[in-house]
Amino acid sequence: MTESSFLSRAVLTLLAYLIGGLPFGYWFVRLRLGKDIRTMGSGNIGATNVHRTAGGKAGVIVLLLDILKGLLAVWIAWATSRGDTVTIALAAAAVMLGHCYPVFLKFKGGKAVACFIGAFGFIAPLALLASAAIFVLAVWLKRYISLGSIVGVAVFPLFFFAIYRPAPALLGASIFAALLIIYRHRGNISRLLAGTENVFSFRKKAA
Repeated sequence: MTESSFLSRAVLTLLAYLIGGLPFGYWFVRLRLGKDIRTMGSGNIGATNVHRTAGGKAGVIVLLLDILKGLLAVWIAWATSRGDTVTIALAAAAVMLGHCYPVFLKFKGGKAVACFIGAFGFIAPLALLASAAIFVLAVWLKRYISLGSIVGVAVFPLFFFAIYRPAPALLGASIFAALLIIYRHRGNISRLLAGTENVFSFRKKAA
C-alpha cells in the first residue's frame, strides 16, 4: 500500500466516523420538544426511543436520517476509492462506531441498527432484505424491536456470504457490525431474559 492510499483510507474512515456521529435523534427531539432524548425512555438517541417518547412521525424521520448517514458514509468511500473493498469495509465499521460513540455527545450514542441498514443496504441489498425478513418475523411473533434487531443482524453475515461471497474485508466488516450491535443491545438482552423489555406498538402519541 502506498502512503497516499493509506492516508486516503484514514481520511475516509475518519469522515465516516464523523458522519456516523451526527446525533440526529438528539438534535431532532431538542429542536422539536426542547428536551434531551437521553433523559427520556431508555435514554437512547436512536429511532426506537424517539418513536416511543416523541411520537411515530419523529421516530420515522430519525430512522431515515440515521439510515442516510450510513448510506452516505459508505457511498463516499466507494466513490472516492473506486470500489476498494478495504476502504468500504472501514467506512462501514466507522460509521457505526460513530453512531455508537459520537464525539459530539461525549461518546454516548445509539445502537447503530439504522446506520447498519444504510451501510450494508448499499453494500449487499439482497442480504439485507433477507435479514429484514427475519427481523420482521421476529418482531411480528414477539413484538420486541430489540429481539428482531439482534436476530436480524446475527444472521446477516451468513446471508451476505451465501449470496455474495464477499471480499474478506467486507465479510469481516459485516461480522464486526453484527457483534457491535449485539453488544450495544446487552441491556435489552438482560431485560428480555428478565421479561421486562418494552413491547413495541405503532400506537404512540406524539409528545
